[in-house]
Parts: sequence; C-alpha cells; structure tokens
Amino acid sequence: MAVRTVELKEASKLEIVSLMDNTADFLSSNTRNEVQSFRHWNQTHTELPFAEHGFSLLVRVFSSENMCTILFDTGVSSNGVIMNAKRMGIDLSEVSYVVLSHGHYDHFGGLQAIVEAVNKIDLPIIAHKDMVKRRGTASLKGDIREYPPFPNLKQITPAKIVNTKKPHLIANDFACITGEIPRKVDFEKGFMQNRIYSENSWQPDPFVLDERALVVNIKGKGLVIISGCAHAGIINTIQYAQQITGTAKVCAVMGGFHLAGKEFEKRIGPTIEEFKQINPKLIVPSHCTGWRALYAIAEALPDAFIFNGVGNFYRL
Repeated sequence: MAVRTVELKEASKLEIVSLMDNTADFLSSNTRNEVQSFRHWNQTHTELPFAEHGFSLLVRVFSSENMCTILFDTGVSSNGVIMNAKRMGIDLSEVSYVVLSHGHYDHFGGLQAIVEAVNKIDLPIIAHKDMVKRRGTASLKGDIREYPPFPNLKQITPAKIVNTKKPHLIANDFACITGEIPRKVDFEKGFMQNRIYSENSWQPDPFVLDERALVVNIKGKGLVIISGCAHAGIINTIQYAQQITGTAKVCAVMGGFHLAGKEFEKRIGPTIEEFKQINPKLIVPSHCTGWRALYAIAEALPDAFIFNGVGNFYRL
C-alpha cells in the first residue's frame, strides 16, 4: 500500500441516518445491532418519510470531545430531504458541512432548500469545479438528454462553495473527502454514454471525474467509505481510500455502487469477488446499485449485507 497522503484522525464512533434513497422498508425484521429501521428507532413519528430516485445521508462523526454533522448529498427533488428530516425529527441546523459526491442532479437537487434550512453564513459546500458544468446522457443516435442544472451562486447564498480536487480533511480532521479517484481496476470501465459540456461542446464523461467519496476511520474498527454513485467504480473507490489514509482495514462500504443496467451488471461478479478479499463488516448498497446486484451481494455475503432504506439509522 502506498504511503498515505492525509492524516485522518480516528473517530470514536459514527452515526448515519439515511435521509433519502430509492427505497423505503419500514416493516422487515433485522438482526444487526448496527442498524435500525425508522419505525424501530423513532417512536414519535406521525408521518412516514418517503423514497425517491436520489441519495442523501446525515453523518455524525464523534471524537472523544466533539460531534460534527455532515450532510452527504441532498437528494433529487427540491424539498424531499427537508420533508424527510422533519418527519424523522432531525434539525438540519446541526449540519456543519454539505459534501456533494458529484455533479449529477439526483445528488444536488435539494441543495438550495438545504442551505436555507441549515441557515448558516459561509456553510461549506464541499464540491468540485466541474460540478457546475452541464451534464447529460447520449442516446445511441447521439442525441443528448440534458440533466437539470447545478444551482447558481445566488441560489445558495450565504453558503460558500469549497472546490476540492485532491484529498481534503474536514470535521477537525476526523473525516476526509477523497478528491478525484484514480481509475485502475480493469473491469470498472465507467459508462460511455455520460456527457459533460466543456469547451463549447458535449464531451464524453465515462468516469465522471468529479466524483469523490467520504471516508471516516473508526478507532478499532477501520474505514467507513461512503459513495454517492461510484462512477469511478466502488472497488477503485475503496482502494483509493485505503491508499490515502494508509489504512487497510475496512469496516463498512455504503452508498451507490452503480451496478444497474446491462453494461454494469457484467461487473457484479468481479465486484463481489473483490468484496470478499476486502472483507468489510458491513456492505450497504443503495441508490443506483440495482436489484440484481443487491440480490447477488446478499446471497454471496449474507453476514455483511444490509438492505438500506429511507430512515435507516446506523451506529458504528
């Protein structure tokens, strides 16, 4: 393993709430001590939270003296995360950082409403300079389906954008954004139909180079690696997190793994074989992972697999 490039401090514990995901399941039983569904941890709700094709996690990082709250992605709709937070009894004013995984609309759709709800001057939004660029998908005929645009600076005032390309520490050095992730794994080839508008024309964007992950190192347990969509490849993401932190042990891998669709489903088998070698205690595929991959991971790694849904509460 290469020499680490960041001095990531060890957190004492971690709490994660799934504020938005593609699925909701409030009834299924669960035998894992690390996770509770919404109806089990919240006994005071009057309305249930809802799911949408988007992603957002509330991440509380604890040290021996402090707690820092990070919002990782903001869902796809303008107010879905806001409504779910209210239904879960979560006050978003506790958020100290907003981290955006990449510049696709299903991860920044609620950003403007989040900034208003947190209501802090100079709230750091950890981003990448390419996230503001126009994005889309090319059809086989070459037509571009353009995605909704990134908010402009006036829409997110009084927050501030902090653009990062390299590994970047936040939360008093107890959390790390990976920065751009090298693409080295031979079967993680990206998606050739992705497009980005750059230099006055639509350009191929197979790997979505602005995508980053969030990493926390829990004392005695290892790395918790959170991915938005893993356009870089979830194994590339894990390996880079291990490299920059100098920590091989992985406690949990969570988030979108992007293993849905005919081209990506070919990668499910090799991904599972790599998971077996990495041996995380928890694997929590979400959002864009796809049901075929969820089923395969659950079957191959039943002791590590957890089905994520809106309202899941993780204590690590």
